[in-house]
Amino acid sequence: MKKINIVALLSIITFIAFGVPSPQLKGKWRFAGGIYNGKPEGSSKEYQLQRVYTNKTFDAYLLAPGNKPEKYQAGNYSLSANNYTETETFSMQPSKLTNKAVQYQISKRKDTLVLKGRLPTGMQVEEYWVRIK
Repeated sequence: MKKINIVALLSIITFIAFGVPSPQLKGKWRFAGGIYNGKPEGSSKEYQLQRVYTNKTFDAYLLAPGNKPEKYQAGNYSLSANNYTETETFSMQPSKLTNKAVQYQISKRKDTLVLKGRLPTGMQVEEYWVRIK
C-alpha cells in the first residue's frame, strides 16, 4: 500500500514540475485553412503556405509552382502545455505584428496543429497546420 502512495506522489510531483507534455512542432507544416472572425477560409489551390519549425524559431514560406520558395515571415516561439507564444521578427510585408508576442491556445488533432487566439488587432483566429511527412 505504501509503494502505491509513493508512486502516486512522485507522479504528481513530476506532473507539477514539468507540466503537461506539449505537441512537438519541430519539422514542416502546411497551412490547411482557418477561421477568421468566425468566417472559415480554406487553403489556396494556387499556392501553399508552409512553416518550418526548429526548437525555438520558425520560418514561413510561400510555395508556388514554378517559383522558388519565398520567405514571407519568421520569428521565435515558446511552447508550454497548451500555450503557444509567437513573436514575429520578420515580415515580407508591413505588419503590425512584428516584435509583438501573440499568444495562442495550441492543440493537436491527429496530424493537425490547431492554433487559436486573438491577434493584437482584435481578430479571432483559428488556424490549421498539417504536418508534412
